[in-house]
Amino acid sequence: MQSIKFIDLFCGIGGFRIAAEQAFQKFNISSKCVFSSDIDEYARKSYYANFGEYPAGDLTKIPPGSIPFHDALFAGFPCQPFSIIGASRGFEDTRGTLFFDIARILNVKKPKAFVLENVKRLVSHNRGKTIEKILLTLKQLGYWVDYRVLNALNYGLPQKRERVIIVGYYKPIKFTWPKESANRLSLERILEKQVSQKYYASRYIQQKRKAAHIPSISPSIWHENKAGNISSYPYSCALRAGGSYNYLLVNGERRLTPREMLRLQGFPEWYKIVVDDSQIRKQAGNAVPVALIRAVLESLSAFIIADLQKTDDRQEQKRNQQSALANC
Repeated sequence: MQSIKFIDLFCGIGGFRIAAEQAFQKFNISSKCVFSSDIDEYARKSYYANFGEYPAGDLTKIPPGSIPFHDALFAGFPCQPFSIIGASRGFEDTRGTLFFDIARILNVKKPKAFVLENVKRLVSHNRGKTIEKILLTLKQLGYWVDYRVLNALNYGLPQKRERVIIVGYYKPIKFTWPKESANRLSLERILEKQVSQKYYASRYIQQKRKAAHIPSISPSIWHENKAGNISSYPYSCALRAGGSYNYLLVNGERRLTPREMLRLQGFPEWYKIVVDDSQIRKQAGNAVPVALIRAVLESLSAFIIADLQKTDDRQEQKRNQQSALANC
């Protein structure tokens, strides 16, 4: 069977790519990323170090026709406000947002499938009108579409990270959202045994946190919200690219290390860290949870594979017919 070709838009440090490769490998199907794009130079540096390819830059400046043919489009598109979406309808409503750049590629290249990821609040933005217009746009482009809010905590990762996932296919399918997993990585598997002193909060912050909160379990990750309330769990609250420096503390004492943050997002141990702590913190906070995306892609893969198999069968039948005619 031919290889599944996909593109990786707003690719960040490659979470979608890792999830796709893992999902297709489960079915013993080869896959190839034929195009990637991200505007952040440090994310591109991390992507190159791990995949040997520099993503293209600003997607808004790339003509859709120049993007290679692909079977699937993946994008964790930026969660900008969408406030510019107006009172008109469908495709035109998305102009000016980065979602439009996904829509224009779908409109020109017509891949079989797509999976998009965004923050949970996209569903409630503008009293639900924003997600309605996004779905309308995708349907007007000829796709069957479904969406759901999923939590990484329910797909094997010790991180409460809720994301809206939008799945599309070029024809109606009986898609089933992945079942939640009963198995979850423990914090013991995530946390490093020896950690540099530079990751520890000041004595003042540690004492202040411990005076305000008594944990019920250890190890735990303590979370301080904007109101100053502290809670602790045997998992992490969502990593945030722009969160305060000490809003998450392991056992109320230290910040997460770069490797721990990548583990919380499901990145494999082989993933190379080639940027400084501040950049990897931003990158991990912007990344997709690999295990969650992989579960969705495993559910979607069966339809892509079946379609490719039909294409292979038709091509084989055509070759046999041509061979028979040649021998007449």
